[in-house]
Amino acid sequence: MSESPSLRDRYLDLIDQIVQMTLKGQIRSKEQVFQMLSDGVAVGTGEVFERCLGDRLETFEQQSKTKDELKQAKATRSLRALQTVRGEWERWQQQNQASAALMTAVQEVLGAGTGDDAPGGRLQALLRVLDPNRPHPLNLSQWQQLAKLLPQKVQQLEVATPELQVEIQDMAQGLTQGLDNWHRLENHLVSWIYEQGQGQLGFGGVPGDRGPWAVWAKQVNSPLLKAFFQQLALEQSVSDWISHTSDFGVAALVEWVVVLRCLQQGLVAWFDKLVYDSKVGAKLSISTFLGFAVIWSQLGNGLSRSTSLNATNRSRLADGCLQVTLQILRTFAQRDYFPLYGGIFASFSGQSLRDALNYLDEPLKRAEKTQEKARILTLLGYSQRAQGRIEQAIAFHQQALVIAREAGDSVCEIASLNHLSRTYVAQSNYSEAINYSQRALILSRQSGDRPGEANALANLGYSEVFQAQQLEAEPEVYEMAVNYLQQGLQLSERLGDRQSLALCLSSLGIAYVVLEQLPEAIACLEKGVQAAQFSGDLYLQGVSLAYLAEAHYRLQHHPQAIAFGCIGMYLLEQIVSNSWRQPAGLLTVLRGQLGDEAFRSILGQQRSQIIAVIGVDGYDYLPELLKRYQQEG
Repeated sequence: MSESPSLRDRYLDLIDQIVQMTLKGQIRSKEQVFQMLSDGVAVGTGEVFERCLGDRLETFEQQSKTKDELKQAKATRSLRALQTVRGEWERWQQQNQASAALMTAVQEVLGAGTGDDAPGGRLQALLRVLDPNRPHPLNLSQWQQLAKLLPQKVQQLEVATPELQVEIQDMAQGLTQGLDNWHRLENHLVSWIYEQGQGQLGFGGVPGDRGPWAVWAKQVNSPLLKAFFQQLALEQSVSDWISHTSDFGVAALVEWVVVLRCLQQGLVAWFDKLVYDSKVGAKLSISTFLGFAVIWSQLGNGLSRSTSLNATNRSRLADGCLQVTLQILRTFAQRDYFPLYGGIFASFSGQSLRDALNYLDEPLKRAEKTQEKARILTLLGYSQRAQGRIEQAIAFHQQALVIAREAGDSVCEIASLNHLSRTYVAQSNYSEAINYSQRALILSRQSGDRPGEANALANLGYSEVFQAQQLEAEPEVYEMAVNYLQQGLQLSERLGDRQSLALCLSSLGIAYVVLEQLPEAIACLEKGVQAAQFSGDLYLQGVSLAYLAEAHYRLQHHPQAIAFGCIGMYLLEQIVSNSWRQPAGLLTVLRGQLGDEAFRSILGQQRSQIIAVIGVDGYDYLPELLKRYQQEG
């Protein structure tokens, strides 16, 4: 409602009336003032009343400074009355904030969908209303009220087309069904963790047998939602599945938003409270945020190429999924444990990892230049480097660097510099790698970012080792580079930062491999693998294992080389990293040197050690990977 003169005059009259009644002794209690405010102030017009109250306070404050004692006394009494009005007004605001937020939400949804926003505007508006990143997000009770109010209010519109009524009814139905299914799931939120028994705590497990999706599929009463959960339980592509689903519409999308949002928030809240090991809890929370973001991204991708939806529905439903993806990522980016230095693959396994991160860049194209966007780009840049897409990784990190600097987020800025250094090493551009690591080191020391400093030291030493090798430098150059690596390792140990520790140990171990100091390399890399396992960084774990296999191979420790090479190859291939080809190449050379029979014999002897990390399915997949490596050349 606009601030019309009549509204302003009405509120000034109301304030003056309360003051006059107070001066005449007609106000018996504060409750009486509260009731007058409740009767006199309309929902949604609080800003107008607030300004009127401020004007009156200013007026009487000026009058209280007059030298006329009579006027001064009256102004002082009026000010006391106004303070009572202010106190009761604040109470009124608190009690009516929920109602005001709800009415604002209704107005946002019903007011959208016209002009340039059509036809997906109303759905986008509803998803904005449900966004947990709003200053005062709606709770579940308000979602339930929203489901009732939307159909009621649409009937009151002067122009309510049949299409509008159907769409609003679909939204209301989706909200209601979503809340109903959430109530069915609520008591089963984490039951699957206890039923899963031994093994990794997370989203892994035997496809279709254990894990959250199979448990949740049994609880819901919506056939389409049940089928969706079963697809996830079987680790099937939800992108392909949804692209061929004909009965998916606005109601289903809204229902899934409610259910998945509640599941995600419930899991994160539960994992965050794992007081027995806060780092384990953080790792699982990271997996949850990324897992649900990936699901929504895949749904959006599938819907965008659906063959059973018309162009209008295909566009608005796909856009809706990507909008939800971005909301999740923005919430995630605000958490203290957001992994600026990796750890993104924690607690996932199997097919669910494949190609998942490819979908995550699309929603970011729609985001403004925010601090959250810089952090998300840092995460995606790391993922792109892990998958061997170096140019794309550099582009992400450069963009993140600019946005972080503009937002004053020095921690993210330093992380971007560090990631650029590491990425340029992967491109064999060692001079640029050294340049970015030096900038990260200077800025981290200036700002007191100790994890950033540890990473910068590791990256500087790492870059200089490879440059020295390229230039065939003198031994003292290597010594200086290793000194940087050792400084970074010591700092990360003092900080107790497992992610930085994993990077420093891995970097130092790889440097020792390059320098042919193999016993030292093995000692560092073994510790690096353990640190990477703890932090949940499968990429760093896989790379460390690959170089561990290389070190053992050079020492003619064939059983260890085969075991570590197989595990590293499998882990890197599972996260779609091109680096899997390094240990695959080493294993192929070993098989050629030993002969097929001797190679298979040693592999069989190492079976229990390998299965302990990647499971029976992973072990059985190894021959296929080696065959693929040979075929691809």
